[in-house]
Amino acid sequence: MKPRILILTAGFGEGHNAAARALVEGFAAIHPGSARLVDVFALTSPRLNAWFRRAYLYAINRHPRLWSWFYWCIDRAGFLNPASWLRGEYRVLDRLLAAEPPDAICSTFPVYAFLLEQRVRRGRKPIPHFNVVTDSISINSLWWRAGCDGWFLPNEDSAAVLRSAGIAAARIQVSGFPVTLFFGAQAGHLTRPDLAAGAVPRILYIINSGTRYAEATARVLLEEPGWDVTCAVGRDESLRQTLIGLAAGRSRPAEILGWTDRIPELLLTHHVVVSKAGGATTQEAIAAGCPMIVNQVVPGQEEGNYELLRRHGVGGLAETPDAVRAQLHQAFADRGALWRRWEAGLLTLARPDAARAIATAVLDRIGGPATPASGVFAAAPLDR
Repeated sequence: MKPRILILTAGFGEGHNAAARALVEGFAAIHPGSARLVDVFALTSPRLNAWFRRAYLYAINRHPRLWSWFYWCIDRAGFLNPASWLRGEYRVLDRLLAAEPPDAICSTFPVYAFLLEQRVRRGRKPIPHFNVVTDSISINSLWWRAGCDGWFLPNEDSAAVLRSAGIAAARIQVSGFPVTLFFGAQAGHLTRPDLAAGAVPRILYIINSGTRYAEATARVLLEEPGWDVTCAVGRDESLRQTLIGLAAGRSRPAEILGWTDRIPELLLTHHVVVSKAGGATTQEAIAAGCPMIVNQVVPGQEEGNYELLRRHGVGGLAETPDAVRAQLHQAFADRGALWRRWEAGLLTLARPDAARAIATAVLDRIGGPATPASGVFAAAPLDR
């Protein structure tokens, strides 16, 4: 019988949703239609959830220091139990699980573990639950303060954080960050021109909501005559039209995109991506083997994303337009000597098949028909 897997996400940061969508793909690759994705916050109160999402984006973009303080407080408030004030979300989740009990739950947002823990305390039958951690290194303690049956971590640096917090190594698997299976499927098919052979560098600039110096950075990139440039501006149509005008006189190709679902393809075919250190973008760049120039870091969760790149020497930090240009010139000098070192370093981090690996491990853990997961979590009994 086909297993039933519930994927729980929340729209506070694109990393949670991107990981959840990739997990659905991973389970579907083994058992089509086995995984269902749910945002309990959106189901409980759509209008309030939309307001909180806007407030979150406003805080991280306009008041990063205030957000950093808030993130710090939550991380250190060990007494805080979100289940005590998310009563509506608890009721919706409880009804959902009672009506369609899954065989396992994977959550890409840490608060769900508190709701599931409270549900068990109230006498409900426990359901195998796994946290898929979407942050790197600067991981909020919300991810481990409530129990679960196992944690999937995006890299060894992050797994070390949980081990130092007292989580048993047997409950931790370094799986990689779940990204769309497109990355693994297209490896070797979509390629970048060879810089060592004198190819023209290709730069991808991803402009997120609230990105500082967005137009100025795009302008300095488009002024470079020796680079091919792609700018993805999201839903900012005014900025897109401005950049189209700036690109009109270029001798080299330039592509100005609005909202697009081509980001995985673009990451696989460009040499460098310039973007803020968001969880989804950083991890997709790693999966694609595309070095990253970080031009903005939101305090809190994004600090760890950049720290991961810094520790492994696979990109740079450049927070002004001129610094971005200088960093790129340095990377491409001597036919891309520094860039090649960055690319080689990414090979140690890239796990483009993480979504399928997580799905396989979960199915193996609950006794479902899947490829054996090499004893993942073997030392940890299936309980809390």
